[in-house]
Amino acid sequence: MTQALRPARRRAVLALTLAAPAVARAQPLSDRPVRIVVPYSAGGVADTVARILQPRVAEHLGQAVIVENRTGASGAIGAGFVAQQPPDGHTVLLEGATSITGPLANRNLPFDYAAMPPVCQITAAPYVLGIRAGFPALDLAGFIAECRRRPGEVTFGTPGIAHVGHLMGELLQSLADIRMEHIPFRGGADAAREVSGGRVDACFISESSFNPVLRSERGRVIGVTGTSRRPNLPQAPAIAEAVPGYDLSTWMIIFSPPGTPPPIRERLSAAFSTALGEAATRERIDASGNDPVHGGPEATARFWQAEREKLTALMRRAGLA
Repeated sequence: MTQALRPARRRAVLALTLAAPAVARAQPLSDRPVRIVVPYSAGGVADTVARILQPRVAEHLGQAVIVENRTGASGAIGAGFVAQQPPDGHTVLLEGATSITGPLANRNLPFDYAAMPPVCQITAAPYVLGIRAGFPALDLAGFIAECRRRPGEVTFGTPGIAHVGHLMGELLQSLADIRMEHIPFRGGADAAREVSGGRVDACFISESSFNPVLRSERGRVIGVTGTSRRPNLPQAPAIAEAVPGYDLSTWMIIFSPPGTPPPIRERLSAAFSTALGEAATRERIDASGNDPVHGGPEATARFWQAEREKLTALMRRAGLA
């Protein structure tokens, strides 16, 4: 780092200095851009949140931050890429519960999510159960009845095999005693487009991914996967209102390549924390259907381990692990 910092960078470093532990300040990044790898398609919830945070994190780091979509294999393509990058803080992964469900469904992944130390948690959120316009039911009870009338014929799309959206569909089938056909996609935005076009009956995806379908009036939300209704969708009941015991939400975590030193992760975490603390940023994330949260590296590691135990049990119960 040069002795004479540019004014904008000086302000960013000052803000970071106030937020980050002293040990993190001892590990500055180089001037190369920081890449946030999103392993799902553009327009989906992960991509939306990444692009909301991108300019604010860049300002607080004092250097360029770019979002890069690397899709495929239910997120494993992008995650595998990050796992092979140098542990220098310049490449991170934005991923959700698939970091747990993916390896349970595919034991042959060439990398280990558990070896990728977390930087921070950034969101928590339920998904929505959306249906296409013209589906022969208008609410959750009618949807379940239609699935029972035509077992195995009603299709539901998700962001991929073993994605948490897939697990949400499997959980509904198990608790409601119905059978549907799963259609995996590269991301929630792709599933939403197929529902909008009438080619897929339903989907378990994020609220932000389904919003274009709502705006075009080519579909409707008939349930949310959490235990309570969402402020943005007061008309949509929690699935648990019709299916007792149903509760499965998701979250997003920033992961780093294996071996990334704690001081570097702390510094990145401080930048995300500062960005998430801004009212305008929180409002935009909330509008996307996510609850903005922040947990540092150690707290996030504990949270991930607890989620791993819970989701492993659900995967085994659904016959996916």
